[in-house]
Amino acid sequence: MSNVDLGPAAQRVAALVADVTDDELGDPTPCPAYTLGDLIDHVGRMALAFTAAGEKEAGPWTEQQPPGDAARLTDDWRVRIPRDLGRLARAWQEPAAWTGTTRIAGGDTPGEVVGRILADELVVHGWDLARARGQHYEAEPEAVGAAREFLEMFASPDAPAGPEVAFGPSRPAPATATALDRVVALAGRDLAWSPR
Repeated sequence: MSNVDLGPAAQRVAALVADVTDDELGDPTPCPAYTLGDLIDHVGRMALAFTAAGEKEAGPWTEQQPPGDAARLTDDWRVRIPRDLGRLARAWQEPAAWTGTTRIAGGDTPGEVVGRILADELVVHGWDLARARGQHYEAEPEAVGAAREFLEMFASPDAPAGPEVAFGPSRPAPATATALDRVVALAGRDLAWSPR
């Protein structure tokens, strides 16, 4: 497995976050566990956690994090979270982020695996954000491929399901599905999901 440039994926998610209005924060998303506000809080916490992991700075952010919760969003979230996603992208542009072992969610994991988990987070939650707002979403083939490498290791149709689960059981994708659609389906998303 080689390093992946996740900068464009992080920038795309940052732009999606910055564009959300306050009156949309309670809207549903394809992620059954989260409203749009909950998802944005999760993305913000994810950015800090994976930045710490990429910089090999073990601490509170590299331990298990609580689920996203819109009630934790501070007034500056539209500026703060995109800024943190920019720092995340810079951290993972360093070759050292991808080597050796780092820590995430309370466990020690090879850096190249953590980078692929991050690709999954950015690609799938980017799709979630765009779909929740009725927008088209695209992602770079490199990031999609890295997300798929991770999901093919761990995704299962027998994974837990329910409103509290952020990544549910994998779903089949039609033969005509794009690479992005296949990743989203592996992550348990309903490709036909619509906010209306």
